[in-house]
Amino acid sequence: MDANTLMGNWNYPTAMRFGIGRLRELGATCKEAGMKNPLLVIDPGLAALPMIGEAMESCKAVGIGCGLFHDVKPNPVGKNVDDGVAVYKAGGHDGIIAFGGGSGIDAAKAVAVMAAQTQSLFGYLEGGKDWEDIPASEIPPIIAIPTTSGTGSEVGRASVITDDANHVKKIVFNPKMMPAYVIADPALTVGLPKTITAATGMDALSHNLEAFCAPHFHPMAEGIAIEGIRLVKDFLPTATADGGDLVARSQMMIASSMGATAFQRGLGGMHALAHPLGALYDAHHGMLNAILMPYVLIRNRDVIADRLTRLSAYLGLANPSFDSFLGWVLALRQELEIPNDLSGLGIDTAKAELVGKMAVEDPSSRGNPIALTNEEYSRLFEKAVTGNLDA
Repeated sequence: MDANTLMGNWNYPTAMRFGIGRLRELGATCKEAGMKNPLLVIDPGLAALPMIGEAMESCKAVGIGCGLFHDVKPNPVGKNVDDGVAVYKAGGHDGIIAFGGGSGIDAAKAVAVMAAQTQSLFGYLEGGKDWEDIPASEIPPIIAIPTTSGTGSEVGRASVITDDANHVKKIVFNPKMMPAYVIADPALTVGLPKTITAATGMDALSHNLEAFCAPHFHPMAEGIAIEGIRLVKDFLPTATADGGDLVARSQMMIASSMGATAFQRGLGGMHALAHPLGALYDAHHGMLNAILMPYVLIRNRDVIADRLTRLSAYLGLANPSFDSFLGWVLALRQELEIPNDLSGLGIDTAKAELVGKMAVEDPSSRGNPIALTNEEYSRLFEKAVTGNLDA
């Protein structure tokens, strides 16, 4: 290895307040961030749950106001962001509380980025503007509170928002959208259904795993990824089978944040395919990654076999090798009742050519260990639809 290649620009997350019951600290944290009248942006499914009342009461208890916006789709679209900005401006808000799963937090972060802008989100992006065109002073402080353990959006510098007019997911990137504080309270994940626990947990695995396999130089992220994968191995089955196990819930929330920290090293083919499939079929992102995982691993086998042998040894798998790791992934998916192929989500091969084109254009494709063409992504997608695990 040439020492001149050992170079990188590295960033790590923000202040995190982790532990059971820490939601009660929200009001004090808002004041610490300089907020007097934040806007609470949530997933619509949370609106009637006690945790939202507790969050607003925590703000009230320290003498600050708190508005509410919950018009966010499971795969958030540009209009959700634009509507949130309108509510933010009309209410005279001065900060964002991003509360929910990846969708709610992604939408909330995008609202913060656009809070002082006059254009719509996609109008701004299509005008050739970039994150450097928005001064930090125009982005209000953000406090993120995750309620799932998958995307790790609470420690991310990007949001994934669907351009529903063109059926494409776009990555809105801005380092200044990193939340100033994260309140990570595992008790907020206790009510998640098994299917969502499994799908979001596999999303956390995909983030750590693709970061671990990415070709870019970032040894700190690699170290975080390998431990994040171990946490998923040890705790996702328990968190799914017994949703009230707070130790398992806690460890999975940590694994989720670790995955999003690690994937600044890069993502890969799983996400390059999952993003267009989510836009075209409105399917759950974590479930897509869970199904795609073995197909992408097999496609990348030639360049990741040694790496996965080392990972298998760290995980304590018998006969450490690529095959032992793949066998563990397949067994885990079966245990979690993940479909074997994309047809289980009602997806067929009719749009294979379009999927391949969108995948190669997705920024995540740049982190795949092997550079794939449109046609190769199309064939990989077809294998994932038909359940063909042959190399």
